[in-house]
Amino acid sequence: MNVLLIGGSGSLINSLIIKFKKEGHRVYLLTGSRQDKAPYQKVFERYNFPYDCACLNEIFESINMDLTIFMGAYDTNYKWTNEEADAVQYSSGLMNILMSYAMKNRGRFIYLSSDEVYSLNSEEDIVENDPPTPIGVKSMLLAQAEEMCESYRISRERDIMTLRLDHVYVVPKRRSECRDKVSKLCLEAFDNKKITANENSKYSLLYETDAVEFIYRASVADTHEESIYNISSCREKTEPEVAEIIKKYCGDDTRVMSLPGEKKRIILSNKRFSDEFGKQYYCDDEGIIKNIVRTMMLNKSAFRDDEVKKKSFIDRVFKKGGWLVKALIPFVENLIAFIPFFLLNNRATGSKYFANLDFYLIYVLIFAIVYGQQQAVFSAVLATIGYCFRQMYTKSGFELMLDTNTYLWIAQIFILGLVVGYMRDQITKLKREGQEEKEFLSGQLGDMRDINSSNVRVKDALETQLVNQNDSIGKIYSITSALDQRSPEEVLFYAADMLSNLVKSKDVAIYNVVNDDYARLFSATSKKARVLGNSVKYRELASMYDVLADHKVFINRKMEENLPMMANMIFDDDDRPQTILMIWTLPWENMTLGQANMLVVISALIKGAVVRSTRYLQALQEKRYIEGTKILEPDAFGPLLSAFQNAERDGLAECVLFRIKLKPGDNIYSIGEKAALLLRQTDIMGMAEDGLQILLANTTRADSEFVEKRFANNGIETEIVEDGVVCLRPDRVS
Repeated sequence: MNVLLIGGSGSLINSLIIKFKKEGHRVYLLTGSRQDKAPYQKVFERYNFPYDCACLNEIFESINMDLTIFMGAYDTNYKWTNEEADAVQYSSGLMNILMSYAMKNRGRFIYLSSDEVYSLNSEEDIVENDPPTPIGVKSMLLAQAEEMCESYRISRERDIMTLRLDHVYVVPKRRSECRDKVSKLCLEAFDNKKITANENSKYSLLYETDAVEFIYRASVADTHEESIYNISSCREKTEPEVAEIIKKYCGDDTRVMSLPGEKKRIILSNKRFSDEFGKQYYCDDEGIIKNIVRTMMLNKSAFRDDEVKKKSFIDRVFKKGGWLVKALIPFVENLIAFIPFFLLNNRATGSKYFANLDFYLIYVLIFAIVYGQQQAVFSAVLATIGYCFRQMYTKSGFELMLDTNTYLWIAQIFILGLVVGYMRDQITKLKREGQEEKEFLSGQLGDMRDINSSNVRVKDALETQLVNQNDSIGKIYSITSALDQRSPEEVLFYAADMLSNLVKSKDVAIYNVVNDDYARLFSATSKKARVLGNSVKYRELASMYDVLADHKVFINRKMEENLPMMANMIFDDDDRPQTILMIWTLPWENMTLGQANMLVVISALIKGAVVRSTRYLQALQEKRYIEGTKILEPDAFGPLLSAFQNAERDGLAECVLFRIKLKPGDNIYSIGEKAALLLRQTDIMGMAEDGLQILLANTTRADSEFVEKRFANNGIETEIVEDGVVCLRPDRVS
């Protein structure tokens, strides 16, 4: 299954990556940021793109995911220090993700919300149908995000699920990761040797390992009845109780101050989730809190509060007033440049050569060209002031106001400055827009190159996996098809050896179901694989049988000693149990859903060879036995004996060969009928060149002594045929 995880780096998303990889799924990651140095667990492919990037559709198309999980309330890309800005980015990012998912229309989408959508006291556990009561920007935004997901689910008819996690806490590795209630209280004890607890605050704690397990259950479920589920431990704790546990491991010098505060009980009810997906918790809160305290004590430098020095007044003024300084610089330059032009104009007025040269016009043109329309107007105003000041050397102010040349000159200078400034602004705007478009397209091209490079890496990896991996379908089929080359008598023996090689376990056993209660050991690759004995009442192995009877693979997650690590049952065409495959040693990291699926495939391929073998032997049953007896004909007994002896030589079976001592005048048929009553269902009796022989399947020399005594007590003398003495080979069978 292709799984896309969306979110910033953190303990929870890393635990999800480990869980899905362990279960055999292919994990992709969308980080939500272009920074590529965040500490994530290794994934199949990683995309460093923001949520609002235009190529999100191409990413979803490339991944072709079966499951998408957005970290939502636990996305560390949002620090929530500036709640208004983060709220805008969060909403737009979620909208873009939902639109891309809806357009792809593949797989399930899971949004992770939190208990923060509820802020008011509730004496009863909060159920999913209770309306959110948000207080604050973040909690209000999380509630709106839930509504957005529900709206997309209904309007676009998509498989969208919202999971509300109740007070999730983690073991932080640094101070920045202390965001939950438990780690904040631990941090307070670490900093101040004092914990302030609200004695009226009650909540339940959910450790991240349990949260990951529940998220996984919801993710892999074939169907789900509801769209919103609460995930909670429902183990009520008061804040002073948590503080006392922290104090217990911090030391006696830590004080707990329980203060009466606002009455607040927020506990989510997990009844809906547990009824549908099951409920089982693994983590003990006190043990986890002890681990958090120990981590802080051992890594004090990572959790120390490095106070930032307060900036000086001048630094703060420059920081806040920097924009004003930048805005005033062109005006200051304009004023400074006006002075030399004013002096030049005064000097040129009485000059024979420069009297007709208008320096103010040049001044206005320069600033219109360099800075644009705004500075052109300002320079025109300064030029007008300078012009009027110079004219008043020879005229009075009243005469200057009545002079039409004054107004013509002012109109000329303003019109020229405005036109040139406007043209400069338009050209600059076009250049800026062109540059922005170029940067945007370059960014798009870069994104497409990154996605294409990612697709090439994925393609190469899949090709390598398909060609080289040991558990590829092609290699499994090529190995299991070798069973078809075996004789019908040898199929189950070498099926055990083949299964051992495929699952990389040296302890594999195959049991044949004899009746509704018992199964007999047919083949095993080691002594440990025979630990259940030659005969087992498989229905009494309740925890294993209940799973196998449902046509599922049994995985021994509880590490029960009397059960194999993994097992599967093969059924015949009439849905009756036929064969049980047991794997007794398997590394913990291989006890995954992927390994279980591989065992199902192997079992299906083995079934074909086993059914072929069984049908062949049943078809020859009438010809195999001497008429009216349970004695095999020589041409049938010979290949069976050879198959058992070869399997014993290869360490796949144990067997002992008896020969019945016949006296002159003994009736071989009556003795054979009498001996058949003393044999087990899996033992074989047949005719050989030197008389009547009995093959005891899955029996050692020590065990055969009991059989020999049983025969002797019933008047039948036997002797053990040693290997290589009387053994009949196929080439000697007539």
